[in-house]
Amino acid sequence: MTKGKIVIMACGSFSPPTYMHLRMFEIAKDYIHTLNLGNVVGGLVCPVHDAYGKKDLVPAHHRIAMLKLALRSSSWVKVSEWETQQSGWTRTRLTLQHHQDTINNYLSGQIEPDPPSWLPDDIINLNSLDEPDNLMEKLNGNVQDGVTVKLLCGADLLESFATPGLWSDEDLETIVGRHGLVVVSRAGCDPGRFIYESDMLYKHRKNVILVTNYIANEVSSTQIRRLVRRGESAKYLTDDAVLAYVRQHRLYGAPHCITEAAARCS
Repeated sequence: MTKGKIVIMACGSFSPPTYMHLRMFEIAKDYIHTLNLGNVVGGLVCPVHDAYGKKDLVPAHHRIAMLKLALRSSSWVKVSEWETQQSGWTRTRLTLQHHQDTINNYLSGQIEPDPPSWLPDDIINLNSLDEPDNLMEKLNGNVQDGVTVKLLCGADLLESFATPGLWSDEDLETIVGRHGLVVVSRAGCDPGRFIYESDMLYKHRKNVILVTNYIANEVSSTQIRRLVRRGESAKYLTDDAVLAYVRQHRLYGAPHCITEAAARCS
């Protein structure tokens, strides 16, 4: 299991983002630090390309805008627009690898000094030292290991690995074996059993961090979209600024209301 520097990344639709999407980062970071499993130096939210084609997937520029509104108070989680800027849908394996390579190339001075906007601040601060000889120390004594980008997900995504045809064997081997998973599940779930019953996951079990969320939060994007579509209040399920954006742009069938206070207008 990685005990060096870690960036945790969540990939998905985020249409719209919910408080649970954001809480997962805080829960995972606390768990990793409390158990001394590594040093989380950043968090990334990477929304999918429009070509993913999921139902109720609004255009990427809206999802990015909502994520930035929801994350405006975060000091360590950023939005990466990289996947939405590609020519089409990108496999999760390639998204993880691109961000990990970019981070480590930046630290080793192999890319231009002007970093991409999503690069975690702690990574930029690490590389701001003038003495290149300090790079070995900055990367916990092993330049080759560098920073690992791990996939942050819920137990439902973990269990989707067993769905025939949904994930390629090569992708799963790379995601779990090379990057690793941070799985946040609700109390009462048993992702450990699922890992035990999967030969691939069991082989890489040391590279899977299981985190139990004991503070129940079952809010989903689907539920928020339903409330918005019906003209009912979704306040306290996501950031007020996100709801205001949804209604201002009439997303998900919302009535034309600028503020949540007017959420019940028709």
